[in-house]
Amino acid sequence: MLSKNSFHGLVEFAPGFAPRRNLSHVLFDFDGTLSLIRQGWPEVMVPMFVEMLPRRADDTDESVRQLLYDDIMRLNGKQTIYQMMQLAERIKERGGQPKDPLWYKHEYLRRLDERIHSRLEDIRASTVARDAFLVHGTRALMDSLQARGLPLYLASGTDEQFVKNEAELLDLTRYFGPHIYGAKDDYKSFSKKMVIERILRENTISGEQLLAFGDGYVEIQNTRWTNGNASGSRPWARMS
Repeated sequence: MLSKNSFHGLVEFAPGFAPRRNLSHVLFDFDGTLSLIRQGWPEVMVPMFVEMLPRRADDTDESVRQLLYDDIMRLNGKQTIYQMMQLAERIKERGGQPKDPLWYKHEYLRRLDERIHSRLEDIRASTVARDAFLVHGTRALMDSLQARGLPLYLASGTDEQFVKNEAELLDLTRYFGPHIYGAKDDYKSFSKKMVIERILRENTISGEQLLAFGDGYVEIQNTRWTNGNASGSRPWARMS
């Protein structure tokens, strides 16, 4: 058993950290929490936003990049479409005529696919071990939770078709079965909050029985919501 003293780097334990004996279900984010396939995605999204934002006279390359980077990270963990909606708003603020946010989303996914295509092909061809694209310790954690008989759920802001394909490539589908959920073009039909509501409702459990892992702002937001509306959840374990 690892002690907290064996951890180094960006790991933080809350003062009240203690085992919770009544956990019954577990929810995971995907990108950055389990999968590293899309690692480096900001290096695709930020330059695209910089390219498409109209400039003002007092703009500098650094100020524009920082503005857009902050917008993107503030929405990290939510469906990708929300970042595209924010870009459209920024373009409109500067007197531009933005395209539909869905167009920006599809263009971003096209560019991201160019970046990660070789990673996917390496996994398919077994030239690189698939666990090389997992966050360290993921496989051991999945096996441990499964051995305890805990139902596992996956909810991602990445489009569902990509999450399912990449989970299969990484041999993660067997842990989650049918409980893999992701973003849709009809963005109002999915959110991590909706997945949490469904887990609590369908399994007749309280929020404190749900353990969740994530790496973004939205996970913290959903913890606050669950604490206020569903008897309190086990806080999201943030993977930094």
